[in-house]
Amino acid sequence: MKYTGIEKKKARWGWIFVSPAVLLFLLFSLYPMLNAVYNTFFNMKLLSLRPPQFVGFNNYTYILGSEGFRNSVKATVVFTLGAFIPMTIFSFIFGLIITTRKKGHRVLQLMIYSPAVVSSVVAALIWMLIFDPRGLANSAVNFAFGTPGVDRHWLSDTFMLRLSTVLIYIWKYVGYFTIIFVTGIAKIPESVLEAAVIDGANAVQTVRRVIMPLLRSTTVMVSIVAMLNCLKSFSTQYLFTQRGAPKEPINVVTLNIYNTAMRDLNISRACVMSVLLFLVMMALTLVRLQSSERNTVSY
Repeated sequence: MKYTGIEKKKARWGWIFVSPAVLLFLLFSLYPMLNAVYNTFFNMKLLSLRPPQFVGFNNYTYILGSEGFRNSVKATVVFTLGAFIPMTIFSFIFGLIITTRKKGHRVLQLMIYSPAVVSSVVAALIWMLIFDPRGLANSAVNFAFGTPGVDRHWLSDTFMLRLSTVLIYIWKYVGYFTIIFVTGIAKIPESVLEAAVIDGANAVQTVRRVIMPLLRSTTVMVSIVAMLNCLKSFSTQYLFTQRGAPKEPINVVTLNIYNTAMRDLNISRACVMSVLLFLVMMALTLVRLQSSERNTVSY
């Protein structure tokens, strides 16, 4: 594009202002990603003085045929589906509750959002105390079912351990996505909602026929971000395994990447898993965006 006069000066100043962000992106994002892809074709060991040996696609073949990687994929899928779907649904419900309340909505919004500002490590440590055999989780469940003194094995049983990580993640991030839904609902014109009421729509029909279609773009953004965050979950699983919890049920791909690189000192195979996770996340994002565009056009 050819610039003349004032447009050329604006374009030059525009590049000056964005150049620090572009430089930081190239240095701390693009270069590490390209270097990770490059490392996948070599047999690179952490702290090794030997020069890396080119092995082609051998690392990919090993990882794709590894039982440990398949278990990590299974653990990641279970955790993502267990956290992503309820988190999106509850975020939407809480958003509706907050926007329809006349009094106390600010306090309710603060209560729901407050866990989002807590560090992931701190949140995991807090919930580890709650899931202790003498903690609040056992006491609350036993009180509800009338079974005093029963240990539910929150941090040792396979199902309960997976449920524990899902509950922590939903508790921490549901408030963040609730705020996004609150913002989206607030942008809906009041005249549209009043027209629905005048036409005889009840509360359920208004939500299904008016609010949900108008929130399609917000729902797509929330679902994509929530899904990607679930795929990248690491800190809770890491802390649980460090405190003695079984690793296999919660050995998500990110945790496997960390152990492969830092415990096994195999940078190349860790990079392979990172590249595969990135490709999966990119593919899921593109599929979700394309399906949203088709639904928007046909609506």
